[in-house]
Amino acid sequence: MKLLKHVSRFVFLCISLVASAQAQVAAFPDRPIRLVVPFTAGGNVDNSARTVGQGLSEQLGQAVVVENKPGANTMIGAEYVARANPDGYTFLLAAASHNINGSLFAKLSFDPIKDFTGAAYIGTSSYIMMTNAEFPAKSVAEFIALAKANPGQYNYASAGNGSASHLAMAYFDSMAGIQLVHIPTKGTGDAITELLAGRAQAVIAANVAALPFANDPRIRFLGVSSEKPSPFVPGVPPIGNTLKGYVFDSWFGLLAPAGTPQEIISKIQTQMDKILNQPEIIERMKRQGIEIGRLTPSAFNQLLVGDYVRMAKVVKASGAKPE
Repeated sequence: MKLLKHVSRFVFLCISLVASAQAQVAAFPDRPIRLVVPFTAGGNVDNSARTVGQGLSEQLGQAVVVENKPGANTMIGAEYVARANPDGYTFLLAAASHNINGSLFAKLSFDPIKDFTGAAYIGTSSYIMMTNAEFPAKSVAEFIALAKANPGQYNYASAGNGSASHLAMAYFDSMAGIQLVHIPTKGTGDAITELLAGRAQAVIAANVAALPFANDPRIRFLGVSSEKPSPFVPGVPPIGNTLKGYVFDSWFGLLAPAGTPQEIISKIQTQMDKILNQPEIIERMKRQGIEIGRLTPSAFNQLLVGDYVRMAKVVKASGAKPE
């Protein structure tokens, strides 16, 4: 009889917990949502976060508070979200650097894949390979030919050791079988300054940083890093057309702590789909160099895993080490 009472109480407790969880999901959101940006304010990812944050706030009827937690190559913000309660009230606006860290650093305090789940895919941003207009190469093929004929004589600048612009160019260097000299700087703007000054012969920069120079007579665009031509620079061919297999781009999306209820993930995805279909949002994303895409949370998670494996190959091929 006592055993039956204990079993009955346990069953009642389980039913109560399930009912409580279902009620919480049904009421979601009933308080402000935190959107963590692992970058400083004012940058491309931060601007994207504020764009989608405003849209989500309007769609959900709750404030979406953007919190910048930069530092440690985006790992401070990522760790914060990885350790957050998986209740749907904390998200990370992440980019490809999230996966790069998993291979670039020997040990992390969190797992970039296992500690997160894809909540809403936003889109991708490609990179553009540029050279000084006075440099004789007018195509990727000509650049490679010149570099092979003059090993160790040409430089490329990047936003810093281990940055995306460093990995993109080092990966190119490795695949092309050439020997370029790396000039690390403090940011993409500084890297482009090195190019303009003629101290560097090449830079691969995110399109949002490169596009202002599209009509600058001092700079020549040689190729885009995406698999297909970029709508942002019509007529500029993919680097992969010459260097088979070369692809380097960055995804953008919302990640939630692992264990976040699927019903909440689905609700966020549904609202994000509405936001990303709005003409004004599409235009804002274009200004930030992002080509909006459509992926289900399941497909987004598959992309994350595939990108993690791909970035591990890029980091290994580049030989990049964290500073």
